[in-house]
Amino acid sequence: MKRTHLPLNGLRVLDAAARHLSFTRAADELAVTPAAVGQQIRALEDTLGVVLFRRTAKGLELTPEGEAGLDALRAGFLQFEEAVRAMQAGQTSKSLTIAAPRDFTAKWLAPRLAAYAQTDPELRFILLSADEELDFTQANLDLAVRLGNGVGEHEGVCVGAPGYVVVGRADGGEAPIGWPGCPRDEASGSILRVADAGLAIDAAASGFGRVCVPALLAAGDIADGRIQVIDVCEDGPGYWLIAPLPQWRQKKVRALVAALTAGA
Repeated sequence: MKRTHLPLNGLRVLDAAARHLSFTRAADELAVTPAAVGQQIRALEDTLGVVLFRRTAKGLELTPEGEAGLDALRAGFLQFEEAVRAMQAGQTSKSLTIAAPRDFTAKWLAPRLAAYAQTDPELRFILLSADEELDFTQANLDLAVRLGNGVGEHEGVCVGAPGYVVVGRADGGEAPIGWPGCPRDEASGSILRVADAGLAIDAAASGFGRVCVPALLAAGDIADGRIQVIDVCEDGPGYWLIAPLPQWRQKKVRALVAALTAGA
């Protein structure tokens, strides 16, 4: 069924004017001028084809037509308020759904989410593996992580500084380890090929050889002494926390982004 276009601004003004029986007091409540209230009422009367108010010696009065719809109108506004509260409920929840590359989750994101979870026992996380094309609506995502040179059509912020390093063990092999997207991927000379940069770092830590990986992913293993920096690769894309504007504005997402980027 086709819905009738509702003159919501005019109906809101009608409600205020009917409660106060004064255009001046209604204007004060709505932070507009009395003239603007009068214009809205006249426009609403033209739209509805009825007279809503009449002026008498005692002041402003509602006509029977104006009074007839007030109870339903006010009940409708209460339902609007309930609808808004329901739509905002996701902002006050403590559940966050995040999509990220598997290696980024294992090497960087998971430890930081664990630390963030310690700040609030009500926090809950759902972690998904990021696909090439992220559908925020279909997957009900709050935040995603992508490796690239910018945020694309979304809002976002870069985590840490982009850049790649060659890592390995001092007593390990020197043959290259390959993974999809490696800027120094030498397929024919690779002693081992794995599915992502995180597995390549673990292979290097096991002594298989050396690999060029995002510096951000290798930082924890370097700090723990599992691997060391052998060389610095050319600059490459960075990791970005991204979301469409509505999700990006959510209080819970802003808090999470602030926690993840603090000191990053």
